[in-house]
Amino acid sequence: MAERTTCVVIGGGPAGMMLGLLLARAGIEVTVLEKHADFLRDFRGDTVHPSTMRLLDELGLGEAFAKLPQSRMEQIVFPIDENDYVVVGDLRRLKVPHPYIAITPQWDLLNLLAEAGEKEPTFRLRMRTEATELIREGGRVRGVRYRADDGTSGEIRAELTVACDGRWSIARELPQLRYKELPVPIDAWWFRLSRKPGENRSSLRPTLRDGRFAIVIPRTDFYQIAYIGKKGIDPLLRARGIESFRRKAGGLLVDLADRLDELASMDDVKHLDVRLNRLRRWHIDGLLCIGDAAHAMSPIGGVGINLAVQDAVAAATLLAAPLRRGRVSGRTLAKVSRRRRLPTVIVQTLQHILHRTVAAPLVEGNRAGPPKAATTVLRRLPWLSFVPAYLIGVGPRPEHAPAFARRPPG
Repeated sequence: MAERTTCVVIGGGPAGMMLGLLLARAGIEVTVLEKHADFLRDFRGDTVHPSTMRLLDELGLGEAFAKLPQSRMEQIVFPIDENDYVVVGDLRRLKVPHPYIAITPQWDLLNLLAEAGEKEPTFRLRMRTEATELIREGGRVRGVRYRADDGTSGEIRAELTVACDGRWSIARELPQLRYKELPVPIDAWWFRLSRKPGENRSSLRPTLRDGRFAIVIPRTDFYQIAYIGKKGIDPLLRARGIESFRRKAGGLLVDLADRLDELASMDDVKHLDVRLNRLRRWHIDGLLCIGDAAHAMSPIGGVGINLAVQDAVAAATLLAAPLRRGRVSGRTLAKVSRRRRLPTVIVQTLQHILHRTVAAPLVEGNRAGPPKAATTVLRRLPWLSFVPAYLIGVGPRPEHAPAFARRPPG
């Protein structure tokens, strides 16, 4: 089967769905390919930042988003010891419409974007359809070949292909798209524990002890836990089994230790191989990479979704007019990567510094807490918590919805 569209988007994550919606609102034929049957997958990034919520307002989706199940996180804190902590980022200091981070299931956000896209006559979302290969002819990417879960296969030819399929993107197999890898000392293990009625947490509060630390993310009816340890120890943790893991986690999460028996086996603990890298070049003729396909982010700060969405907005803003004309040049694609490269470099540099100065000493047992100089300054000058709050909650170079995509509320 052979089909044609103006733009084909690989991957139905935050970047892919946002880009598909925006281009469709510009009247451009766009097809989004998502290999899964739905968006229901655990332990995806579930943080929606203030700049993303402002964007949803501009798109007329703010009221619908506010009705989704969510909890609010107003502060980012870091423990000094077992009984004390310092506020690293106070989102309440931000002069924005939504001075908090919303913790909401990513599948709800993606369904919201999908429903908005379906109202546009040029939008098409193909679930259960996996892009397997890029079509390359005459030195240009001409679309993708795909395979559906019913066994059928075909190809979709397009003026532009946008890879939004994550850090293992098929586009990264191209020799022209080499990437720079930054060293990472940590891995993460995700699991969930129940949240009892009446428990109230409005801050992202890490806990640390004996070279290990965990981040407790409050969700509406459970806690999502990121257990952080040295990179490369996942085989050892799994060999020791769930009882050993419960003991380690119980010594760290003292106030949640009474519910660790909810972890029946190590299958309930999902390993994340943390990577921090970015493509040296985000495009070739006929192809653009954005989101995690262009830059894999560390979970530190939970900024991956925000950056991916901002990439999508910048891409739609710069590409809508050329796509309407039916021709996108390499020069235009370069404008997208230039616009988004600096914000990516800034955030990744900050994550790399935090890995080196905070995370690595902790997991290696060389320090029991954050650098004393930093905590002293934050205690004496609490207004400085605005800076991390802005970098995490808003980010460098926040994007606004283009005029063609804006809609009134509702």
